[in-house]
Amino acid sequence: MYKMIALDMDGTLLNEKKEISEANIEAIKFARKKGIKVVLATGRPTKGIEKYLKELDLIDDNEYVVSYNGALVQEVKSGRVITKNTMTYEDLIYLYELSKELKVNIHALTLTSCITPKTNEYSILEATMNDIPLEVIDFNDVDRNTTIVKIMFVDPEDNLNRVIKQLPESLYDKYTIVRSAPFFLEFLNKKVNKGFGVELLAKKLGIKKEEIICVGDAENDIHMIKYAGLGVAMGNAFPEVKKIADYITKTNQEDGVAHVINKFIINRESA
Repeated sequence: MYKMIALDMDGTLLNEKKEISEANIEAIKFARKKGIKVVLATGRPTKGIEKYLKELDLIDDNEYVVSYNGALVQEVKSGRVITKNTMTYEDLIYLYELSKELKVNIHALTLTSCITPKTNEYSILEATMNDIPLEVIDFNDVDRNTTIVKIMFVDPEDNLNRVIKQLPESLYDKYTIVRSAPFFLEFLNKKVNKGFGVELLAKKLGIKKEEIICVGDAENDIHMIKYAGLGVAMGNAFPEVKKIADYITKTNQEDGVAHVINKFIINRESA
């Protein structure tokens, strides 16, 4: 019997309008009534999903969120941090210099804002989507004591494809590197990924991996999908995500999350 379901947000729980469908909301309500722990596991900062947590009635002391792709796991209502694994100022400067060499835009997320040395549409999107301030600042001028949660190369898909091919091999030994969207390439603390965050939370709650369902669509969901007892890829997922999944559900436009909950938790087929 499953006891926990971890859900990615963009491309998974959210449709193309960045909304949670009524079918998904109702299915999550049913799952919670059955005692299932519902956890949002996202690359976004916690601030960026507050409205969705409220919509799902997940603002409580006994509810948790895995944010920044697993770099931060915290209690929703109190904000109490369960675990935090961040980057260093040295990481910021190193990747900044590399971004200039590779001719790619860069930004970083702190605990409160998105910082970038140069205004660009993707940094604006990041800040707008997550309702956080966008600060334009030369990274050499950033306070060394600033908490850097993650660093991202952000550019059109074609340019990121080129950049990825040119990344030094040593970078993969130094960081967790995941592509969360065609235009977002993320660099995280080496030990961090969504699977790491979900696993730490599960251990705290006394839930076994066999009792966990993880659902996602992008490369940054692969670690948690592999970790789960039941790893689910969305119908709209990247091909590499579908390849490692135990089950492929419907798309985010077809209430794929509701389909998973109905099939594996409520034990009824959705339309």
